[in-house]
Amino acid sequence: MRKQLLFAFLFLINTCAYAADIKSIGVPYVQNYTKAQYQSGNQNWSVTRDEHGIMYFGNDEGLLSFDGKYWQLNRMPNGLIVRSVAADGKGKIYSGGFGEFGYWENNKKGFLKYNSLTHLVPQKYQPVKEETWKIYVDKDKVIFQSFGSIYIYAAGKIAVVKAPKPFLFLFKTGSRYFVEQVDAGLFELKNSKLAFLNGSNILGSRVLSILPFANNKYLIGTAKNGLFIYDGITIKPWQSQANDFLKNYQLNNGAIIPGKYFAYGTILNGIVIIDTAGNVVQHINKSSGLQNNTVLSLYTDAEQNLWAGLDNGIDRIEVNSPLYFYFDKTGRFGTVYSSIIYNNKIYLGTNQGLFYSDWVVPGNKRLFQSFNFQLIPGSQGQVWELSLQDGKLLCGHNDGTFQVTGNTINKINPLSGGWTIKKFNPGQLIQGIYNGLVIYRKDAAGNWVFDHKIEGFSEPSRYVERDNKGQIWVSHAYKGIYKITLSADNKRVASQKYYDKSSGLPDSYNVGVFNLDNRIVFSSESGFYVYDDITDRFYQYQQLNKKLNTFSSSNKVIAAIGKKYWFINHGRVALADLSVSGRLTIDSNRFSMLNGQMVQNYENISMINNQIYLISVDDGFVILNDEDASRQPNFKLPPVLIRQVENITDKTLVITDMNIDNNEIAIPYNQNNIRIAYSLPYYKQSKIKYQYFLEGYSRQWSEWSPQSQKEFTNLNQGTYHFKVRAKINDENVTSITTFSFEVLSPWYAGKIALTLYVLLAILIYYAGRYYYKLKLERHQQEIQEKLQQEKEEFLKREAIANEQHIVTIKNEQLQADLASKSRELANSAMNIVYKNELLQKISDEIDHFKDSNGKKLSDDQLKKIHKVIEEGMNDERDWNVFENSFNEAHENFFKKLKQGHPDLVPNDLKLCAYLRMNMSSKEMASLLNISLRGVEIRRYRLRKKLNLEHDKNLVEFLIEL
Repeated sequence: MRKQLLFAFLFLINTCAYAADIKSIGVPYVQNYTKAQYQSGNQNWSVTRDEHGIMYFGNDEGLLSFDGKYWQLNRMPNGLIVRSVAADGKGKIYSGGFGEFGYWENNKKGFLKYNSLTHLVPQKYQPVKEETWKIYVDKDKVIFQSFGSIYIYAAGKIAVVKAPKPFLFLFKTGSRYFVEQVDAGLFELKNSKLAFLNGSNILGSRVLSILPFANNKYLIGTAKNGLFIYDGITIKPWQSQANDFLKNYQLNNGAIIPGKYFAYGTILNGIVIIDTAGNVVQHINKSSGLQNNTVLSLYTDAEQNLWAGLDNGIDRIEVNSPLYFYFDKTGRFGTVYSSIIYNNKIYLGTNQGLFYSDWVVPGNKRLFQSFNFQLIPGSQGQVWELSLQDGKLLCGHNDGTFQVTGNTINKINPLSGGWTIKKFNPGQLIQGIYNGLVIYRKDAAGNWVFDHKIEGFSEPSRYVERDNKGQIWVSHAYKGIYKITLSADNKRVASQKYYDKSSGLPDSYNVGVFNLDNRIVFSSESGFYVYDDITDRFYQYQQLNKKLNTFSSSNKVIAAIGKKYWFINHGRVALADLSVSGRLTIDSNRFSMLNGQMVQNYENISMINNQIYLISVDDGFVILNDEDASRQPNFKLPPVLIRQVENITDKTLVITDMNIDNNEIAIPYNQNNIRIAYSLPYYKQSKIKYQYFLEGYSRQWSEWSPQSQKEFTNLNQGTYHFKVRAKINDENVTSITTFSFEVLSPWYAGKIALTLYVLLAILIYYAGRYYYKLKLERHQQEIQEKLQQEKEEFLKREAIANEQHIVTIKNEQLQADLASKSRELANSAMNIVYKNELLQKISDEIDHFKDSNGKKLSDDQLKKIHKVIEEGMNDERDWNVFENSFNEAHENFFKKLKQGHPDLVPNDLKLCAYLRMNMSSKEMASLLNISLRGVEIRRYRLRKKLNLEHDKNLVEFLIEL
């Protein structure tokens, strides 16, 4: 086994010796930028990068730019295809197309504006029917090249270099320029002159790449004749592994990769990377991640990202990444659950079975390794685990457990479901299966064989660990934890106890058990837990959880080298180092590319040697060189760029676009709602967060967020300084970028308005004084008028009071007169009564009078006397006097009575008058000269004439009238 590991290690070291940081197994990470993402043309003819880190692409539809977050297209005049681009590092982007070349520059408002240079070209050399294929910036001059001419732009003028035959392509290598003339050979451009390179006829036609080589040599790449070395004197073919490949697949362009590598794009088969020995160390094509096999342009940036402009799309290749990928694009072997390297073979355990391929092909002189995975006969079905135990490869399978030898397998346990195998005792293994635990032992030949199934326990055993006391901890496949103590012969369960939520665990489901630095820990969604023997309960492992931060809820822990451990939190991967006592460091950023690519709950990472790891992903595997990862070059982080400022008050309007150099703008007050977009031109696969602070508006820095734009509404007038910075992978923080802008004063707060306000204030002051004076005079007048009015009102009130007093006196006099008349009326009535009573008594006494002879008076005499008395009693003069007095005391009584009751006769009126005076019946009988019975009869008749209700008092009615 040691020999096998040593062989694999030496192979990888040998690979590193030839290829430095670029490995030959798998492919580097490839980031695809599709047409759907950048929303422009298919073809990308050229690539460059400016001083701010923004990438520019010559695209079918114009100049395409990318800052790591936002894509933007700027169209050439007449919608020309941009064939070539070059940044001068001073704010200008040169571009060329059909019959046109010039430069792009930010105008005062921050928008890219195109400026043509063709008007500087002499009329007879105008490139009206030529494409500008190459542009090179060389200090203070810029060289444009078409098939017909070379244009040198310097000091505001353009010089033209012509040749007898058409040019093909111009190449800048170091400080030298080389150009091919069709059917004439290769020439060097020196001070606007062309010098022929002796021996260049050997190249044939179509030189498509010239790159600097070691010892002042040059590596020349041709379309169909392969590679050549030019040492300054002679040109010779370079016999190498790459030659045949580049001839067959038609080399199209090249780029140098620092660290003695050369990348070549082809027409037919993607990109190859070769070293200085001519060995192919990488081949990246559509089957391994590229969007298209036709590479139109290549560019290497300062961070060693290899950018490929393709016939359909743009790709970025992280050639210095510590992670190298192998994907099953055809779906040949399914989903990978486990992977391992054993005896110079790589094994993949998948949901379809166990597959294998040679790890290093014997006799293969090429460093670039390809794989041909084959299914091991009889292994069809779900493979759960591949485990190397004492030099023997064991395969836990749905159908049982197998020992693997080469391309064959041998079943050593027929019991279903081999989940996990662990060391148990010297010469023994323990395995968790679908329905319990089994023990394996070694036979005489050193092979693992099935010994027995442990009796008394038949639960699904997903994870199995043994603690320092010999107790076995088993994580149920679906719920809870078991603690098992075996008998002395390890054949049966002596005691067992089940633990769930009631024992201190956060939940009964999804609890795992792992050995972390010789301590048993239990994983859960709420963090890691530990078991306390004394209380027989579980408690949170706070010390570990705090240090792990977001990885405290990891669902799996896998041992790495030494005291390093892999923590996997539902698809996210981190490597923790516990080698320093009391200190834990955790690194998740380098492995962000793996997030979400592993089979959840069945993640597998196997160690090849102290630095190399094999990581299983959904449809393949990843090779990780931890040494390369730990010594990644530290590039200076670019600052955050302010990419766009928009007015969002009424509708979205761009205020400034790609505002890099123009660092201050003014915004009208009525348009004081803006959106600021920003980005970090950092292109490696990473997690980028931003933090902003608006000086003059915010109180403190915002929280870190992946959002790359911020809106501010209802900004007050004044000058603001928007500050923003970025953090990469929660570690490295960029410098602060400051963008200043001013919200102008509203029209009513401008200088003219302020002047008008002063004049208006003066006017208002004098107008106020005048108005106050008028108001004071009016007020005085009002006071005088009010005093006069009050005086008149006082006099009027006094007059009214006097009149009222007079009226009161008159009323009192009238009341007195009325009372007097009432008394007189009463006296008059009483006098009449007394008179009538007296006359009645006289009448009664006369009947008893006798003459002198003692005889009664004669009837005639009595009648005469009675007649006189009766006339006296019925004398109307008494009634007339009474009636006049009554009318004076009771005004309009008889009038009202007659109006309401016209059928009343005089006697009825008399009776009504007497009743109103509240006379007694006797008195009324005397006044009416009738009997008391007659009075009652008349009262009755009067009630009927007056239509009085039965319960209505007659006297009250007459008094109320």
